[in-house]
Amino acid sequence: MTHMALPRLEPAGIDSWMVRLFDTIEENNLLWLASLTHDCEVAFGEALVDLVPSYTTLLVTFDPMRISAWHAREKLIQVLTNLVPDDAGGEGEQHEIATWYDPSVGPDLERVASLSGMSVDDVIKTHSFQEYRVFALGFSPGFAFMGLLDDSLNCPRMDTPRQKVPAGSVAIAGQQTAAYPAVTPGGWNLIGRTSARLFDRNREGFSLLKVGDRVRFVSVDRQTFESEGGDVTPAEPARKEKTS
Repeated sequence: MTHMALPRLEPAGIDSWMVRLFDTIEENNLLWLASLTHDCEVAFGEALVDLVPSYTTLLVTFDPMRISAWHAREKLIQVLTNLVPDDAGGEGEQHEIATWYDPSVGPDLERVASLSGMSVDDVIKTHSFQEYRVFALGFSPGFAFMGLLDDSLNCPRMDTPRQKVPAGSVAIAGQQTAAYPAVTPGGWNLIGRTSARLFDRNREGFSLLKVGDRVRFVSVDRQTFESEGGDVTPAEPARKEKTS
């Protein structure tokens, strides 16, 4: 069960406050963060510029021409004083993301298996069995930070990040999992690839996934992956990494 730490307000520039609610990552954090997000929208009205929720925090950005930093802080204190968890706010949409787990597109599968003391097949089964929650969006457009990963798959990031991670790459790092919407640098462990279009400028809201959504990665074979438009171009091989 989540226990909310004493909320802390941290300045994040002349137009932003970081509200820190928790010190640990738990799924029930979303209930509090969803409520805080809604209450800030109401409290700030037209003075609000943006809200960026994460695992344990909410970044509140306001228009300094409409409200001073001090007044914004007072509003946040008032919101926090009356904050209660939103039992329905963390539900989100459900998504199934078809994923081809294979060393050619998931070149870190064997590394993850070695670090976990599991077979490659067990890594795939464990990752695809779990349902994940979207805790935050960031890093690149449409990149969703999801958790919580099964403890058996908790592996560190790569010591040396790849310069180019192929779009659609499904990856894990620590307690998190994600799928790369576009070609970007990245240091997570690549274990497969999806054909899902995670970021689309023609889609309302652009991002397929939103904070609070529930996601399950569904294992498919190469034929199904290709038939859905998946790119089978091999990924850059894993670099030599320490396994102890």
